[in-house]
Amino acid sequence: MKIENNLLKKLEKLSSLEIGDDKRDDMITQLSEIVKFIENLNELDLDKEEATFTTLQGGTPMRKDIPKVDSKIIKTILKNAPQSKNGSFVVPKIID
Repeated sequence: MKIENNLLKKLEKLSSLEIGDDKRDDMITQLSEIVKFIENLNELDLDKEEATFTTLQGGTPMRKDIPKVDSKIIKTILKNAPQSKNGSFVVPKIID
């Protein structure tokens, strides 16, 4: 894939970014290098590999979901909140 100015304009629009005229050539060069690197993946022989995998097939054991209440953690979090009351965040009412 060749990165050109037209493609860069489309990428700018999709990403809601604006690239200055002085940086366009550098950006095209960098994107071209990234695409070239990714195209190396096409050289891999993946015919014998499965398309997907999961860790649930004997990989990661499930653990019990047990809540842990640590007052120090709660205090640390609420210390950074704009407003708190009785161990909870205070937020503006949005539903009448």
